[in-house]
Amino acid sequence: MESRTWAQDVLRCHLCETPGPPMYCDICQIHLCVACVGKHLLDESKEHKVVTFKKRGFSPECSKHSKKFCELYCEQCDIPICVQCISSGDHLGHKQVEILKTLKTKKEELEKELHELEKRIYPKYKDILSKITLQIDDLHKNSKKLTTALDKHGECLHTEIDIAINKLKSDVNEMESKHLVVLDKQENEIKASISEIEKSTADLKKLLNSNEVDLVFTYKSRNDKFRKLPPKLTVSLPEFTPQKIDKDQIYQQIGCLSALTIKTEEHGYTMDYPGAESSPPSRPIIDVPWIITDIKTEYGESNRLRGVSCLSNDELWTRGRDNMIRLYNLHGKLVKSIKTKSGNMPCDIAVTQRNALLYTDTYDRTVNLVENTQIQTVIRLPGWYPLYVCSTSSGDLLVVMITEDKTQAKVVRYFGSTEKQTIQYDGKGQPLYSSDIYPKLIVENRNLDICVADSMAGAVVVVNQAGKLRFKYTGPTSTTKKPFKPVGITKDSHSRILTADCVNHRIHILDQDGQFLRYIDNCHLLYPYGICVDTRDNLFVAENETGKVKKFQYYM
Repeated sequence: MESRTWAQDVLRCHLCETPGPPMYCDICQIHLCVACVGKHLLDESKEHKVVTFKKRGFSPECSKHSKKFCELYCEQCDIPICVQCISSGDHLGHKQVEILKTLKTKKEELEKELHELEKRIYPKYKDILSKITLQIDDLHKNSKKLTTALDKHGECLHTEIDIAINKLKSDVNEMESKHLVVLDKQENEIKASISEIEKSTADLKKLLNSNEVDLVFTYKSRNDKFRKLPPKLTVSLPEFTPQKIDKDQIYQQIGCLSALTIKTEEHGYTMDYPGAESSPPSRPIIDVPWIITDIKTEYGESNRLRGVSCLSNDELWTRGRDNMIRLYNLHGKLVKSIKTKSGNMPCDIAVTQRNALLYTDTYDRTVNLVENTQIQTVIRLPGWYPLYVCSTSSGDLLVVMITEDKTQAKVVRYFGSTEKQTIQYDGKGQPLYSSDIYPKLIVENRNLDICVADSMAGAVVVVNQAGKLRFKYTGPTSTTKKPFKPVGITKDSHSRILTADCVNHRIHILDQDGQFLRYIDNCHLLYPYGICVDTRDNLFVAENETGKVKKFQYYM
């Protein structure tokens, strides 16, 4: 009985029911034995693609041409393509490889991601979690020790000082509560990250065992997020210092608790990679940068394109001179539009580490966060106009702002809506930035330098993380046709600084120390304004007048 049931479940040829057919038609999605392949192909009412059973599903259907299957992969466009895609000329001059070869490479990358999650990232998070648990235990022990010391000392004091003793106890409890809030918050965040890692691990394993090519190609890596480990909390626990009892100075005699300090070290935890460098392997700049694709948008003469920010390797946020922020894909398709909360033109846009959209509203004096079409005002600035903004690797915000009377300019670092740092003057007390309304776009480099393209000052101003001036780049003047007026600014994975020289129709590439490396000026750039770089170091340039976004490759 059992053997008959098993036999009924065996794969059979769709035409003759021969068991264990070795062939498969990807289009008709039926199993075939070798003898029936020819008969099946004689059916000319539709196309057929017969492959071995193990290779079924390896040719995805073309997203652009219905009923066509992709057997090649365009490396420049990063998409599967079919024969009709090639004949259309859209991929002329692009490097094309067999899709099975690309699939193998992609799966190898997935294997590496899975290995990193299982062997490096996940154990590190578990280790950090165990340290947090020990800190909580030490916190309780120390608080109990402090309370006992206070009780013992209180027994020696007159009834008149009971109020003071109780006050100090309250201080201990308050400090403990504040500390617990911080530790509990980090503990919950780490647990949430571990859950995400476990889910990503499971998803990767599922993908590796799957032949669903669409899912493999649409997989978006989250390892960059997980590589950024949580900040390390270093706490200086309070101590109780008893004094000899003196009734005339009883409050001073009781002693005091040292202040609770919680130090956050963004890079306190590190990930060990044997033989790895802090930056990706160096890729030299090519002699002749070239355009990968030309993205047409609805911007143009009536609504000049002013800014661009990468949401992913496939989608870009854009801003112009109206009150809309638009998301485009690489084919120029409008994916989404966001209207500003106030109806004013956004002065700048940026994308956070969590892929949320930021924009500044100068006339409303606000910095706003957009998540799932919901707009939240995170910073409001009475007396100052917020101009430009970027999100840092630690999750802070850097905001360039000027006073109402345009006499002062500064960069302020925020954690949420809390001001953490102000950068305004150099070591001689002179202003670092021009105080006009003209562009001063900002980016944090990989080495944590803060770079501002100060257009009216004609300089890229770079300070270190502490706000100390490192250098000002004013351009190689001997080759400049018109005065250097930098507008857009970004950085790549090697800490190179790229800035848009709008009036001279070129991009300047500098190293992290301000040394000029080369121009990008050979691709018919016209008034480049906003720029950004994706995770593969492809450069996107927004042309102010044409409304086009051009994607460049400038590295080997």
